[in-house]
Amino acid sequence: MAVSLDLDKQLDKAYEELGLTALLDAPVDALAGVSTGDAEKLAAAFGIKTVRDLGTSKQFKLAAALVALEQATK
Repeated sequence: MAVSLDLDKQLDKAYEELGLTALLDAPVDALAGVSTGDAEKLAAAFGIKTVRDLGTSKQFKLAAALVALEQATK
């Protein structure tokens, strides 16, 4: 099944045309709103260097799960 997403406003302009695997392997500042300085801080604090690292980080996954749990109980 083909899946199509419009991520133009979610990504830095330089990364808009990448395929999914390349995007996941891109630096975290490929995401709109994440500066180079933010990316450096994520790398220093959590070892997060790529979009994939961010998405698979146990700290961020736990935070997302807690938010989802709260929303499910409302």
